[in-house]
Amino acid sequence: MDPTASPVLALPSAPQPCDGVLSEPVAPAPPATDRWKAWDDFVEATPNTGFMQTSWWVEFREYCGFENFGITLKDGNDIVGGAVVLKYVYSEDRCFYYIQDGPVLPGDPLVAEEIFRVVLEAIEDRRKTEQEAVSHLRIEPRWLRLPGFLSGFRAIPPLADRYLEARDTRCIDLRPSEEEILAKMKPKGRYNIGVARRHGVSIIEDTSAQGLADFQNLYEETAARQGMEAKPPDYFETLVASLSSAHKGSLFFAEYQGMRIATALVVYFGPRATYFFGGSRDIHRHVMAPYLLHFEVMRKARALGHEWYDLWGIAPANKPDHPWRDFSVFKAKFGGVEVHLVPTLDYVYDAAAYDGYVADQRHSGDTGIRDPVSPEPTLSPEGCE
Repeated sequence: MDPTASPVLALPSAPQPCDGVLSEPVAPAPPATDRWKAWDDFVEATPNTGFMQTSWWVEFREYCGFENFGITLKDGNDIVGGAVVLKYVYSEDRCFYYIQDGPVLPGDPLVAEEIFRVVLEAIEDRRKTEQEAVSHLRIEPRWLRLPGFLSGFRAIPPLADRYLEARDTRCIDLRPSEEEILAKMKPKGRYNIGVARRHGVSIIEDTSAQGLADFQNLYEETAARQGMEAKPPDYFETLVASLSSAHKGSLFFAEYQGMRIATALVVYFGPRATYFFGGSRDIHRHVMAPYLLHFEVMRKARALGHEWYDLWGIAPANKPDHPWRDFSVFKAKFGGVEVHLVPTLDYVYDAAAYDGYVADQRHSGDTGIRDPVSPEPTLSPEGCE
């Protein structure tokens, strides 16, 4: 993860359209750690992006086998856009590029269009230097609608393969008072929080070795119950270490009669706190521990100044038989708003390599990868931006 390899592109004064973009490094180059801090600060202050564009996440993804390179666009000394691009080699001579929570673009649509164009050009320049064939570029921007300048990308349905994130979620507005947050929940959600309190359920944080072990046990039990493949212990050991060193997350537990029966791994980033992973035991369900767990996470996130609690992943709209249906119903009891981001998007560079990738990744029963998407805007509820 060396940002010294990142092209630094100088823009003319914003918010004018970015004609005449120069590919020149700014000199003298600051130390790598300073450049990452500048990028992280920029990303965290920019709406419509997320923690998967930060240095600590990229560091974690290196553990998962991803290489990376960066593209930073500047107007003078100010960063105005760019992307951290992951590279994954999935066969001996093939790889793909992956931009999670990005590219990071400004709000001005004319400048955003030009920065998006320059990012794609920089990626194309990098692609020409690769030893492997680059099958495709995958992007997952936090857009509520497709911009008019997008063309040539294919929409990827949820759960099409292993290398994509949830695009539908539910977010709870933490800006009102605690009483108002409770009042906006569905009656059953509010009632179950009271049930957990009456049973004496308590909520604690623990990122120690014991906390990690307890989290793994709860997570694996839940994954087995839901028919999902669990991630190994060293995945979460590395993730929690990255979160802890960056002061960007924690592990929460609900305890009942001395037993930890529910857990949540929470990431803090910008205006959002995100429920990233979790689990619960299939015993003592009558005490409704997960409801109090999430409400206490909301209270903690609100106290830290976060404005939204992102429940990270629900079934897409109008999919009543989706495998995520049950926990989507659970999350709906907390109220909030559904947020439907644009789908995962692929730009194909090498059709033969991409066909091979799809054949390898496609799951039985998938709806399939669709044709290039239309740039027409899609309507989505606002929230959790």
